[in-house]
Amino acid sequence: METDKRWYKEIISYIGIALGVFLMAVSLNFFLEPNTIAPGGVTGLAIVIKKGTGIPVYITNLIINIPLFIIGVKTLGKAFGVKTLFATLTLSFFFKIVPYEVVTKDLLLSAVFGGVLMGIGLGIVFKSGGTTGGTDLAGAILNKAIPKFSIATFMMMIDVCVVAIAGIVDKSVETSLYSIIALYVSMRIVDLLLEGAGYVKAFLIITEKPEEISKVLMKDLDRGVTMFKGKGMYTKEEKDVLLCVVNRSQFTKVKDIVTRVDENAFVMVTEMYEVIGEGFKEVK
Repeated sequence: METDKRWYKEIISYIGIALGVFLMAVSLNFFLEPNTIAPGGVTGLAIVIKKGTGIPVYITNLIINIPLFIIGVKTLGKAFGVKTLFATLTLSFFFKIVPYEVVTKDLLLSAVFGGVLMGIGLGIVFKSGGTTGGTDLAGAILNKAIPKFSIATFMMMIDVCVVAIAGIVDKSVETSLYSIIALYVSMRIVDLLLEGAGYVKAFLIITEKPEEISKVLMKDLDRGVTMFKGKGMYTKEEKDVLLCVVNRSQFTKVKDIVTRVDENAFVMVTEMYEVIGEGFKEVK
């Protein structure tokens, strides 16, 4: 039974990867490529190469990604697995079969909607446990060779180079600027899909009335409160620090409660993009 469940999840993950790369192909063929908008990565570089040489995007995608995959296997091992190869091949397949349509010639609309579709596609691929190779794989390989720089730094450097080259090939600074917009939008959408839109707030409250504040928070908001012991390094006095995590709708209520009970409390608020446990997401 457990084996059947595992196979079912694997099939679902491959379907998710296929759907994700399909949306990426739609983004590229409908919005980005017709307007030479290159949102970084191998796909962006493929758009630039097509503009300069006429070589189809799906061919360039394979020519660059297959060697990267082979180098990745030798350099990084097989950790990123078969799904990366599957995503790479499927992406080129969809680049080939999805019709080439100019939906709009407005560069801003193309950058925004192309970036949104690209981000949704990438997000689905990542959530399905795959990658499309490209920038993240190249960044990992370069990081292995030069550990001084992080993978994220290499990815950013590659994306900036692609965006700059797009403007040079198209002989337009605007092309680079709109490419940056598409890149930013797609990355924000990926973050949204992976981290979720329903982010929560974490309150750190330093107070002289921890019992009173905790009691009201638990009673009025039905949220748990954790107390830590701290020490003020200037005064050397012991301090009580409360931690309470709430959803967005309760944000203002927490501030009102703390102010009402102890107007001298010191309050820090930070965003938390995912909380797993009772009252939030289930532990899987």
